[in-house]
Amino acid sequence: MANSLDRIRRTYGRLSATYDRSASRWDRLLGFDAGRRWVCERARGDVLEVGVGTGLSLPHYGSAVRLTAIDLTPEMLDRARGRAVELGLDAQFQLGDAQALEVDSASVDTVIFTLSLCTVPTPRRAIAEAWRVLRPGGQLLLIEHVRSPNPVVRAGQRVLDPLFRRLEADNLLREPMEHVRRLGFRVEELERSAGGIVERLRATKP
Repeated sequence: MANSLDRIRRTYGRLSATYDRSASRWDRLLGFDAGRRWVCERARGDVLEVGVGTGLSLPHYGSAVRLTAIDLTPEMLDRARGRAVELGLDAQFQLGDAQALEVDSASVDTVIFTLSLCTVPTPRRAIAEAWRVLRPGGQLLLIEHVRSPNPVVRAGQRVLDPLFRRLEADNLLREPMEHVRRLGFRVEELERSAGGIVERLRATKP
């Protein structure tokens, strides 16, 4: 596990300077930024964003939320801090591992993942941590690229997956929904787009 985390940290440290430019292309192609807005506009109360990256989600938060943002990579987190300053956004930033959050159990109202579960070594552990830190009635919100249900699209993902994993530690064939349901979350909203590749989800902890 340590090696996987070290590799992810190194990879995204290297990519941090060009990440926003690369992300903007995927935003245009797959509508990722609209997905970030969809997720962040539903946030409420004490909010924990896990895997904030360079902070591309930050402009979409309402003023009423109390935001803590976590990321594994110092270089990415520094850029997120800078973006928050530019936006005048009051938020707390912490280095951390999505699979072992240094957050008290049952202490937050909303946990958010914006395109980060594709890189976490064990996404089930990250979602289980979300369950742990959420208060009863709290909500899990995510935007993610996932394994398409369309067999033609999925075949293309299988071809590209080894390249993406090698260059960006990015997995194309994951389906977080499987873990969300298995862990006991109640799915409230679910939307798919872009040939089933993009998933938006809101689920609650009973």
